[in-house]
Amino acid sequence: MNKMKKISGKDLLRIGFEENIILGTVLQFCENYQGNLNKGEVLAQLKRMVETAELTPEDSEFYELAQMIIELQKTLETDIIPLNEHPKAFAIFGEANIEEGAKKQMQTAMKLPVSVAGALMPDAHQGYGLPIGGVLATKNAIIPYGVGVDIGCRMALSVYDIDELFFLENQAKFKRELIAQSNFGAGNGFRGQYKSDHEVLENTLFHENELLRNLKDKAWTQLGSSGGGNHFVEFGIIEFAARDEVLNIDKGTYVALLTHSGSRGFGATIAGHYTQLAKKICKLPQEAKNLAYFDLNSTEGQEYWLAMNLAGDYASACHEIIHQKMAKALGAQVLATVENHHNFAWKEIWNDEEVIVHRKGATPASKDVMGIIPGSMTAPGFLVRGKGEPAAIQSASHGAGRQMSRTQAKKEISTSDFKSILKDHNVTLIGAGLDEAPMAYKNIEEVMLAQQDLVDVVAKFTPKMVRMADDGSRED
Repeated sequence: MNKMKKISGKDLLRIGFEENIILGTVLQFCENYQGNLNKGEVLAQLKRMVETAELTPEDSEFYELAQMIIELQKTLETDIIPLNEHPKAFAIFGEANIEEGAKKQMQTAMKLPVSVAGALMPDAHQGYGLPIGGVLATKNAIIPYGVGVDIGCRMALSVYDIDELFFLENQAKFKRELIAQSNFGAGNGFRGQYKSDHEVLENTLFHENELLRNLKDKAWTQLGSSGGGNHFVEFGIIEFAARDEVLNIDKGTYVALLTHSGSRGFGATIAGHYTQLAKKICKLPQEAKNLAYFDLNSTEGQEYWLAMNLAGDYASACHEIIHQKMAKALGAQVLATVENHHNFAWKEIWNDEEVIVHRKGATPASKDVMGIIPGSMTAPGFLVRGKGEPAAIQSASHGAGRQMSRTQAKKEISTSDFKSILKDHNVTLIGAGLDEAPMAYKNIEEVMLAQQDLVDVVAKFTPKMVRMADDGSRED
């Protein structure tokens, strides 16, 4: 008999269920479960059923539960804001490699009464509410889960006046500084004399908003750190096939530092608080409940908008501190810096009207706007310049995108295969779990091929030394 660890109500609330009759039904199912899956695997299955119970296959041991959830959802849908029966059309880039769940989530988002336009990027996969890689333009409405949990998550690149040979001959030094100048792990941060100061902490919102005031100490502690999940700090070689006049960089290869992380526990707490508030104010059908939105003119909408922007500034400050520390430690001259963010919402003009563009795991790619699109720890990343493609709502992918869930990756990828691929690509890895193995990600070359109309490639970045959370831990 399977001795699965007990699943609690808190576990179910954490993955998206609400305190209602459905929660009790799912809890009862878990108490009687006698299958072969462990607790994490069961929760992963249930998580997908929060929004897409109808996609559960008939031969699944969860099928009967899914049907019960669907029926119970119908009984709960009173005083609900109705969705449009016929969703607006949206563009899909690289559709062949995008799972059905992500497409269904985007279709649901397009049914919102506030939706104006949408698009799916070629790295898209299923998430909460809006899919990862989803872009949604709304009329005067802001969706906390359309932004995402890791508000303002971003890529930042520093190109150094250091050639590849120097890196290859001094890898011990680069490894030492990579460890010394970065800090990883969910909940981790800096204490005492190791804490950094930055003007972002002087923002008046830390005094005006009670939630933010209570988060200031945590924000200060974690300032300049990178957290967990898929976040990284890495050295690599960037190759410019031709001189770039805008960046003032000649053709050639250079050592570069690339970082990926967001607003840490500060942003995650903001996201959680305002998502729950939005769900209380904006009652949507079960399939769309995680797309609960605020009217931007409401008190709550303005509160979230200001908090989101502060979280974005905070994420940027974290990268700035990491890059400043590294340049100083290496004694390097920085030839150019590029930074772009996702998991955010912008006020933009669309068809001559102002809209709110949510880019959840999507890179801004307006005409001539620069961005960085990473592959994996063994696949190249690309420095790009946007083309401003209207069908994509002036966006592009934010990476290669996952082709395996974290649970699936841990189950199917062996440690020996992981080490082998690192060796084949001459990549030094510090930290990371099997869930971040390169095989868990889509082919970045195929993703880039699918968005040739969205961006131009300026330079190619090849990872050489990567640091991630030691335990592969999730973000705060």
